This record gives sequence, C-alpha cells and structure tokens, in this order.
Amino acid sequence: MWKFFGRGIRARNRRELFLSFYAQISLILVFAVWATGIIVGFSVLHWSLGSTVHGSSGMTGYPADLYLSGSTFFTLGLGDVVPMTGLSRFLTVLEAGLGFGFLALVIAYVPVLYQSFSPREARITMLDEWAGSPPTAGQILRRAFESQNPGEELNRLFRDWEAGAANILESHLSYPILAFFRSQHDNQSWLGSLCSVLDAAALVSAGVKGVDPFQARLTFAIGRHTLVDVSQVFRLTPLRDGFERIGPEQIAELRRWLVAAGVPLDESAEAGARLEELRGLYAPYVAALSEYLAMPLPALIPAEKSRFNWKTTAVGPIHDGAH
Repeated sequence: MWKFFGRGIRARNRRELFLSFYAQISLILVFAVWATGIIVGFSVLHWSLGSTVHGSSGMTGYPADLYLSGSTFFTLGLGDVVPMTGLSRFLTVLEAGLGFGFLALVIAYVPVLYQSFSPREARITMLDEWAGSPPTAGQILRRAFESQNPGEELNRLFRDWEAGAANILESHLSYPILAFFRSQHDNQSWLGSLCSVLDAAALVSAGVKGVDPFQARLTFAIGRHTLVDVSQVFRLTPLRDGFERIGPEQIAELRRWLVAAGVPLDESAEAGARLEELRGLYAPYVAALSEYLAMPLPALIPAEKSRFNWKTTAVGPIHDGAH
C-alpha cells in the first residue's frame, strides 16, 4: 500500500522522500507490535488464572490484569496492583525480565542497523565520482579510460565493490529491513549502484580490450550472489522483462557511445554471446527487486540531463570543466 501511494507522486524527490519513510515507520511498528504482543499475552495468562490480582484503586478483572502486565513490562513498579498467588507472581517476575531484555534489544538493534547501513551508503556516495547519478556502466568504463592505467583503476573499483557486495549480502540477509532503507540522494540507491557495477563487470568480462577480466568476474560472481539471495529472502520470482533494460538496442547504443569515448571493445560475435549469457544470470533478479522495492534501475549510458552529485550546489550545477 505504501508503494502504491508513493508511485502516485510524480515529483521524483517527493516520491523518494515519501518512500524513504517506510523503513523507519515499519521498524517502529515492529517494536510496538512486539511490546503489545508481550503485554497482552501476559495479561491473558493472568486472566486465565482467575485474575488473582489486588489493586488499591478497586480495579478488578481483565483491566487489572492488563494494567499489571503493562506496568510490569515497562518496570514501572507503582505497586497499586499486585499479584496475589505464587504462579501470578512468577509470571510477573518473568515479564519484568522480558521487559529488561526488550529494552536492551531495542538499544542494541538500532545501532547495529546503522553500522550496516552507513558503509553501504558511503560506498554508494563514492560511486558518484565514477559513474554519475544515477550511476551507469558506460560512465564507469569511460571514467576508467580517462586514466593512463584503465585496467588497474577498474580492478580497484571492482575489488572495492566485491567487498561491498559481500557486506550487502551478509547484512541484508541478517536484517532484511535494510533493503528498504533508501539513500540520502533521490537519484541513488543500493540496488541501482550494485546493478551498474554488475553491468560494468559483465561488459569487461565479455570483452574490453586492454583490461584483464579476472577481477571483474569475481565481482560479478559475488554481486550476482547478492541479488539472488536477497530476492529469495523476499520470495520474489525473477522477472523476464529484466532483459528490456539491457537489450540488443541498448547494447548497440552503448557500444557506439563507448567507442566514441575511446573505450576499445571486443565487438566479435563471441563477446556478444558472452554478454548475453552474463546478463541472463542477473537481469531477472535485479528487475524483481526493482519492482518490489520501488527502486528504479539505471540505464547503460547517462541520460542527457544526468549529473554528478558532487558538481551540484543549492543554486544549480557548477561548470568547472571537469568531466
């Protein structure tokens, strides 16, 4: 329902802002449901024992059981309602212990989420200088070939994202709610960034002259593993229409764009077949996650109005001659 209403917002920045609230609100609601469940559960247990509680205010029956349960869970210790039998006292002590445990869990849970979220976002922010925002595989390759050692620079990027993909895999399987946390910039996302890196790794693995594909293959393997496992956490079915984003027409346009930028490509039939095979390994999964999380996927080359976030100011983009 949240995604349905969010997609009705036409302005991208407002839509992303609205969608970003879902993760925080759902996390708070999870804590509220846990606390409510424990309080109501123990109040029913007291009620099943015959409401063996005594209150100085004259409260009796299930309302007294619910009040005792709530005050015990939050360790208020007011003493105006007390248990009268051994079993009801045991339940009261047990619930008080669970209340302390719940408080400790909440205190520990949020920092752990941030510790997993922060490195992911730092890596996404750093990708802007390479690939623009939203990031594209074509811009990654073009940026690398601005260097005197494009193979070395690409391998450095791929090694960083090999570790980054592994971190996303581990953290998002342990805490699936992290997948819903969106980036601070409305034109970036963890899914779009990982997708653009996989696009670039697939292109290098299929054939970019002068670049050793070994590191690209390693990064592609762990990136694809991440997409598959995260999609399985949410029980998503791979979407065949994921091929439309990186179809033959898009590949042909990408080749023309890269050749014009001075990136030497292997344009043989074998390279094309290899790229086709590689994109079939991850495109359906990234398309399913994009649909489920309402995170748009990047194109292969930058759009005409695409920009680098680092070149943007409050009054508009800067023009300093940097590429």
